[in-house]
Amino acid sequence: MTRPSEAVILMAGEGSRLRGSDKTFLKPFVPVLGRPLISYTLDLLITAGIKTLNFVVGYESKRMIARVTPLIPSGLSASFIENRDWQKQNGISLLAAADCVATPFLLTMSDHLFENALVDRLIDSSHPDLLNIAVDRKLDSIFDLEDAMKVRTRGGRITHIGKNLRDYNAIDIGLFVCPLEIFNYLRQAKSRSCSSDCSLADGVRLMADDNKIRAIDIGEGWWQDVDTPQMLRCAERQMAKPGRLSKQSADLR
Repeated sequence: MTRPSEAVILMAGEGSRLRGSDKTFLKPFVPVLGRPLISYTLDLLITAGIKTLNFVVGYESKRMIARVTPLIPSGLSASFIENRDWQKQNGISLLAAADCVATPFLLTMSDHLFENALVDRLIDSSHPDLLNIAVDRKLDSIFDLEDAMKVRTRGGRITHIGKNLRDYNAIDIGLFVCPLEIFNYLRQAKSRSCSSDCSLADGVRLMADDNKIRAIDIGEGWWQDVDTPQMLRCAERQMAKPGRLSKQSADLR
């Protein structure tokens, strides 16, 4: 497929599990080996050839924008999309970007870390008409398996998804190449909710029912969700290993 040139970054939440009682804390800027967490996401997207960034903000949106703007490298186009319903689930945050993207796009979260090679592997294996989800089958390596987004795959497709899934064989790592059709499925999920709310997983579940999802195995690649102080410490230990975030795509091929 044509490589996506646009990305959506979800950073609307308050990060309460990591910040604790510190009301001044902004999760995307927590130091990770001396650099803001979001800086690693920006590095990843630049390496992937992304030219346009769409940040979905919500909690403390003005402060978020003021903090991230100086970190955006020159040559990249950036827009900020405010999700006024940021206290709802992440499907609502992605829906806020529906009118801002016009082609298949890369989707990630502001609190996930990935080896650079993972995004190349995902893009190179993606189908433009399907939702392409990077998955990790190394279940024994997941730091907090109980909280991870579990998926069941069959024949390269995802058939079921959910944090409480009992029968699963991989983990959704929070890195996607999305067709524009994902917004229709999120709208469906929202309309079925009595609270006009939906998670990204709700939309994914509906797409799975229509056989519109591909699972892209990351192989031996490394990633880490940074959602708690324990996860942050784990990430720093792993990232301190030589070459952890600078491996080339050939390492996964």
